[in-house]
Amino acid sequence: MPDVIGVEAPCVDCLLHLPRLPRPNEGLAVEDSSWQGGGKVSTAMVALARLGASCGMISDIGDDGYGRFSKRDFDFHGVETTHVRLHQDYQTGLSYVLSEDETHGRNILHWNHKAAPAGLTPEDKEYLCQAKLLHLASAQEACREAAAIVHQNGGLVAFDADGYSSDIEAFIPNIDYFIASEFYYRHCYGDSQDFEGNCRQIIARGPRVCIFTFGPQGCLGVGPEGFFNEPTFPVPVVDTVGAGDVYHGAFLYGVLQGWETARSARFANAVASLKCTCIGGRAGIPTLEETLAFMKTGCVHRPEEIKHRLERYRDPARLFM
Repeated sequence: MPDVIGVEAPCVDCLLHLPRLPRPNEGLAVEDSSWQGGGKVSTAMVALARLGASCGMISDIGDDGYGRFSKRDFDFHGVETTHVRLHQDYQTGLSYVLSEDETHGRNILHWNHKAAPAGLTPEDKEYLCQAKLLHLASAQEACREAAAIVHQNGGLVAFDADGYSSDIEAFIPNIDYFIASEFYYRHCYGDSQDFEGNCRQIIARGPRVCIFTFGPQGCLGVGPEGFFNEPTFPVPVVDTVGAGDVYHGAFLYGVLQGWETARSARFANAVASLKCTCIGGRAGIPTLEETLAFMKTGCVHRPEEIKHRLERYRDPARLFM
């Protein structure tokens, strides 16, 4: 049984890398393109698997080309898919992702899809009973039910709060590892520089750890050992898509090892930084050995495996057969 289970319907990312975003009525040459699996929780699970952890997904997706690719991509990266279900008459999500050199930013366009029914089966519930960690990015009913099952069986719940919602706010008492974005922070606290005090406000509501990520500025938070502020690592950035998702997976890897919170956060910064040297959320995720070497030397050495993975993701005709 996997140590970490994620609950989410994955999507597919069609990624286009540009020198900059086009102006109105302007054409630009695409520098690189890629088709990769997407989804906050889904990509975090791929990062965990790449680092050597055992993990699995509970997912309901369409029995279409994108859905079949999503399942195969989990298998390719070593994520358990016994609870990934394909449904006829439903459509898997697709996102068009534009990243560019000028600001290292990205723009994401979501294609509406007909979602599969969200709900836990009796088999899902039994599966969840064995999890050490549950990772979520939604506070919908199935996720709330999954969190209750994991807690009842002695496991812990991690949450990716990328964007603010009242549902997430209400769910905070049920979260053990609350990791939120700078956008969530600014929605709640504006320009406040009392980072430690604001993190402790959230911890007072239930979580044992509260972390906010600030992109190239790194991350900060409060854990059982106190307040920390960890800078990111300098790398030649190609694409920041999926960096936050990968950060979550890498942080949870540290949790599984029993590391102190700041050590897990620094490790997660390193893994996410290396991811940013490649297009897309998954192609550039490093192994444990590669990450540790990078943290020791500061040198970015990407293995041949990365090049092969990038080539694999450039061939949609083969990927979606």
